[in-house]
Amino acid sequence: MPTKNVNIDVHHVTRVEGHGNIVVNVTDGTVEKCEWRVPEAPRFFEAMVRGRHYSEVARITSRICGICSVGHTLASIKATEEALGITISKQTDLLRRILKHAENFDSHVLHVYFLVAPDLLGAPSVFPLAATHTEVVKRALRMKRLGHEWASTIGGRSTHPNKAVPGGFTNLPDNANNPREAAKALETLKQKILDMVPDAVETFKLLGDLAPNIPTFERPTEYIGLVDDVEYGLYDGKIGCLLPDGTKEIVEIDDYRSVTNEYMTPLSTAKYAKHKMESYMTGALARININYDALHPEAKKIAEGLGFSAPCLNPYFNSIAQFIECINSAYMSVGYIDELLEIGIKDEPLAKPTKFGKGSGATEVPRGILFHEYEYDKDGFCTMGNCIIPTNQNHANIQHDFDKLLPELLEAGKSEKEIELALEMLVRAYDPCISCSTHYLDVKFTK
Repeated sequence: MPTKNVNIDVHHVTRVEGHGNIVVNVTDGTVEKCEWRVPEAPRFFEAMVRGRHYSEVARITSRICGICSVGHTLASIKATEEALGITISKQTDLLRRILKHAENFDSHVLHVYFLVAPDLLGAPSVFPLAATHTEVVKRALRMKRLGHEWASTIGGRSTHPNKAVPGGFTNLPDNANNPREAAKALETLKQKILDMVPDAVETFKLLGDLAPNIPTFERPTEYIGLVDDVEYGLYDGKIGCLLPDGTKEIVEIDDYRSVTNEYMTPLSTAKYAKHKMESYMTGALARININYDALHPEAKKIAEGLGFSAPCLNPYFNSIAQFIECINSAYMSVGYIDELLEIGIKDEPLAKPTKFGKGSGATEVPRGILFHEYEYDKDGFCTMGNCIIPTNQNHANIQHDFDKLLPELLEAGKSEKEIELALEMLVRAYDPCISCSTHYLDVKFTK
């Protein structure tokens, strides 16, 4: 029998970064309210970078997020380099790709194990799992530690990396004193990544066992993410836009505003975004749907073993997509390390500006495609900044998922608690960084 009356007011959703509320009112079978609300205070990083020298900008914008700080650093640096006509070396490109894969691995492990797994295991949080699933928690911590060491070896530290700057890197990997020591550090990192394989296999088995607990739900939407000629779209590339009918459009990074089309809604202090459809999705699921053929063969084996096929229209499967990306990042990074060792590590000077103007940069962070844009004056000081965060691009898609999911849950006769959990799990599946996404402030002046 369909559920007729529901009153849900979640303030705030747990196991997500930032504050988001769920409000649902259903009376006599009529949906009166079904809302995903973002009440966070706005952030003004675009204003903070104005008047700052180009050498400072990435340091500032990396503070937008402590989880995606590598991605913000790299997107910021790439936008600055585009504006200043800086061309980086092959070594810098490879090191940045390894650093980006490290962040993706680190964040995905955190999300899959600590934020999503409790729902699939019937626990309110990860803490009870320490007693009931001790080995699972230990495995998660080992993999999380690897992510930190991986990023720190390349970037100096895993949160707010300090070695990646416009034009290259300030230090060799692991702060080595010479290229030979740096090569040894990379060899050590490679072995640590390979030593993670047994834990990855156990994670694969765990997700296989828990997959039946993932809610069944589909909604066709547009998927947007990077498409790269070099590898699976993560560090670099152009904007790929995939529609449900299989139509694919490629857009240049400099034309990112034609894709994001930000707009405001009274439900959110973060702007919403849309492209060809009423909303779109970014993140691991979007990336795999767009770039499945570019996955490393070992990652494809994991996808096939978990019954994942692209395009996947179930947003709850974003967590499965994240684990597939973990495997992709591990094997791609091992390959890049081998390539660096083969060409030989060098102590390179930073590449210098050749002009001053406007430039855009994009990279993928765990939650989706991230855009930075800056303009610099003739002295290298920033006169304009713009950042479009993946979570604010996802907010509209979450709302439209709610709009389709709630009637299905009501028709299935789910209880109020079951509906509340399903909606919370849907939000968590997107792995939102809500604080990072808030940029809009509605000011009303009265006399």
